[in-house]
Amino acid sequence: MNGPLSRTPVKLATAPHVGIRPEWLALRMEPALEPALPIIDAHHHLWELPDKTYRVADLLDDMRGGHDIRATVFIECKTHYDTNEPAGFEPLGEVRFACDEARKAQATGAHTKVAAAVVANADLLLGDKARQVLERMLDVSDARVRGIRNIAVWHADPTVRASAATPPQGLLSDRRFRDGFRHLAPLGLSFDAWLVHTQIDELCALAAAFPDTRIVLNHVGGPLALGPYRGHRSEVFDAWRASVTALSRYHNVCMKLGGFGMPLFGFDFQELPLPPDSQTVASAIRPYVETCIDTFGATRCMFESNFPVDKGCFSYSLLWNAYKRITAGVPDAERAALFHDTAAAVYRIGST
Repeated sequence: MNGPLSRTPVKLATAPHVGIRPEWLALRMEPALEPALPIIDAHHHLWELPDKTYRVADLLDDMRGGHDIRATVFIECKTHYDTNEPAGFEPLGEVRFACDEARKAQATGAHTKVAAAVVANADLLLGDKARQVLERMLDVSDARVRGIRNIAVWHADPTVRASAATPPQGLLSDRRFRDGFRHLAPLGLSFDAWLVHTQIDELCALAAAFPDTRIVLNHVGGPLALGPYRGHRSEVFDAWRASVTALSRYHNVCMKLGGFGMPLFGFDFQELPLPPDSQTVASAIRPYVETCIDTFGATRCMFESNFPVDKGCFSYSLLWNAYKRITAGVPDAERAALFHDTAAAVYRIGST
């Protein structure tokens, strides 16, 4: 790693996440189902933010439920940006932070390769200038950076607040964004997309314009249950299913299965007197998981924890139990893809 780890985090607005209550989570404990099934957690965060902290020790503690987590993928979350870097290069601080946390996990002798792959942030609205940032990231990342994420979540209704990020409307079609985006594939980088179901057509257009760039849609494409969408789950599901079916026709796009603890889904698990058991979680999320697997195929889907964002609704171990329940009847090769092999291929994670 080049240069010292920055200790100057940028202050950003807190995302609309469910608060974590350890004493409430402790009221529901389950042993790990099928503990020998290899898993790559395709999406989690580590951070030091003004109002909360989640470091590698916290993640490893959450992983002690008995599941065989072989490796993880760190996803950018606007932490430890380095304000000493030139404009546009501040996210290098987050990359250094993620790599430092990965080394700390290795030093403990942990079985899990934490942050075996890193999805960083680089502002692709920089256009062609973004390439310099991308090249620097590859240089400082211990070869861990495999992709870039720019959050595109946008909705005209201010009550539909699915992310703390405030990107402009139509980010994915902006000419400057696309000028930056075109540098990803030549550098061997994928793109993680985060948007809501009313924007999936924008992602279809991006995938069509850049067929050689691997795109990974986060959190099953964000079917909304906020604001005017609350109480209309059936109608939203039908619209979301039509959109993800259209998106699945672009073979450069993969799907992440997870994020179900975020308020935007409207499951409200946190409102229960006791944490939900894995069967309850599985029943709620099954239609979304099965639709994605049916449309994209197992080799283009991967499970994610989205921790610690989803930790306000259920424990880490319980979530993986829910995923295992949903896929209990899936052929072994397809299950291997969903839990491990797709993430290993997309993020180029070696032997685990």
